[in-house]
Amino acid sequence: MKIVKHIPNTVTSMNLLCGVMGVIMTFKGNIDIAFYLMLCAAICDFCDGLIARRLNAYSPLGKELDSLADLISFGVLPSLMLYWLMEQTVEESLWCYIPLTIAVFSAVRLAKFNIDDRQSDNFIGLATPACAMICASFVYYVNQDHTSVLYSWASCVYFIPAASLILSALLISEIPMFSMKFKKNIKPGTPIHRQRVAFAGVVFVATVLTVLLGLNWSFIILLVFISYIVMNVGTHLIWYKKIK
Repeated sequence: MKIVKHIPNTVTSMNLLCGVMGVIMTFKGNIDIAFYLMLCAAICDFCDGLIARRLNAYSPLGKELDSLADLISFGVLPSLMLYWLMEQTVEESLWCYIPLTIAVFSAVRLAKFNIDDRQSDNFIGLATPACAMICASFVYYVNQDHTSVLYSWASCVYFIPAASLILSALLISEIPMFSMKFKKNIKPGTPIHRQRVAFAGVVFVATVLTVLLGLNWSFIILLVFISYIVMNVGTHLIWYKKIK
């Protein structure tokens, strides 16, 4: 086999390595480094598929390896980051373990994705990287600013567990969610194209608001991915009402 065929899997392995290192940093309390490592993992996750398409280097091994890497980087790591945050903001109790459901439901979501041929262009349910970015950016933001409203929310023993259960449910839901990647076969003016353009607008607005309000840059990521969920759930509810 040519060495070119191994390039995508090498990048996927870097995704996995970043996730494992992020877990170690979380255990050590270096939550900022853990967040940066997750961002690096997300870049690798984006690039491995892009490289595979460019080099025509798809393989069954790559597909399975990608899911295993995503489970660690975007399932285990964010759930542990939430667990760590709860240990810092509330008294340790059984409630602190509820965020670990994100790791479990991420595994189920990734397993479903591998056997579901409906998700070639878009997603059914919340993608694990999007869920992970919400969790990690929230933890990072709260850890950076102890005077923020988000910190007071995190200090409530019920908030993070409730948010974790909602995200877990979205991971395995049947709600259609558009892919954030622009592809050549998407024609301008179509509903899918309009969704992506609207999402690009959300990214711009989130960036401007964060800068104007002087908030930590991680708020951009948090706001963008929450808006992504709201857009998709809202579209699904509107469509569901129309067919009733």
